[in-house]
Amino acid sequence: MGVGGREVSISLDGVRDKNLMQLKKLNTALFPVRYNDKYYADALTSGEFTKLAYYSDICVGSIACRLEKKDSGSIRVYIMTLGVLAPYRGLGVGSRLLNHVLDLCLKQNIGEVYLHVQTNNEDAIKFYKKFGFEITETIHNYYTNITPPDCYVVSKFITESQTKK
Repeated sequence: MGVGGREVSISLDGVRDKNLMQLKKLNTALFPVRYNDKYYADALTSGEFTKLAYYSDICVGSIACRLEKKDSGSIRVYIMTLGVLAPYRGLGVGSRLLNHVLDLCLKQNIGEVYLHVQTNNEDAIKFYKKFGFEITETIHNYYTNITPPDCYVVSKFITESQTKK
């Protein structure tokens, strides 16, 4: 149920040139770093793997991914960013965004999804663990302009038997 007993819908929309500014505005509000043109080019290139989330027609979150080819020739997904504006957290928006990407991976036989999380971002670490992600590595001095500068590599290996959270 939503506000005042009304049903509130969460909808996803693709990122295109005409709404790329929405993603830029969200990133400015959500993250302590500024993203370069390559980030936005990768987001656009990833197609269905980058989405804006709307809560009652208000743009409140996004997920932006990059598809990477491994040496073995297989594809893996790197989650560059996943964020939801603070007043809309805990309403299922982030889960909807992440499940969308995990479902795409399953459909396209992509077996690995990973991301970097600042070591003090306990909420994010807890969120990803809920979806079966695990800390697989620690990288010291990964970030240059934020404290702490260290990050965890958080990974999920996808098999067909896994179900949604």
